[in-house]
Amino acid sequence: MFDNTEIAGQVAEFLLQIKAIKLQPNNPFTWASGWKSPIYCDNRVTLSHPTIRTYIRQQLTHLIQEEFGPVGCIAGVATAGIPQGALVAQELGLPFIYVRSKPKEHGTGSMIEGDSSLTGKRVVVIEDLISTGKSSLQAVEALRSAGYDVAGLAAIFTYGFDVAVENFKLANCPFYTLSNYSALIKYAGNNHYITEADVEVLKKWRENPSEWGK
Repeated sequence: MFDNTEIAGQVAEFLLQIKAIKLQPNNPFTWASGWKSPIYCDNRVTLSHPTIRTYIRQQLTHLIQEEFGPVGCIAGVATAGIPQGALVAQELGLPFIYVRSKPKEHGTGSMIEGDSSLTGKRVVVIEDLISTGKSSLQAVEALRSAGYDVAGLAAIFTYGFDVAVENFKLANCPFYTLSNYSALIKYAGNNHYITEADVEVLKKWRENPSEWGK
């Protein structure tokens, strides 16, 4: 079993250090969904830092090997999962494909880009971030509909929303992440990125994110 307690803390440290994750309890962000949020996560920033990029690639590779065993292909979710997935596929020496957010508006009209002869392979999906899981599971469904055997999904970070856990359960799709919201808040509080009062605000947000800040 993949034991990620130490890894979760290390990834949280990296994401805070390079400001891939920003915490602003007193000046919240507004997500595209309209939710007010004290946290903003952009894991694409990790790609600009070779040491961190390498660590994430290696740990995602270990996670896949330990939790999913042999697979025949890696699939990235557009857009942020594409570079992460390509790095993991290179590390594993496996073919790589990616899943569009919507079908092409021209040509074949496909959602999946890559060698079509890979259809039927056992595949692990790579994401950068899990929020509700909606876009990730859309990619999973597209792969299944095309004939791929989806073993599960691996990502860098999750907010740990109950709705995401439920959505993945309903889709019968196991998922694992290198780090998570709880590990992040613990590290941030222990290392003075935020105050004790901020920690409580951040915990409250995750309990009911759609209503927080209204």
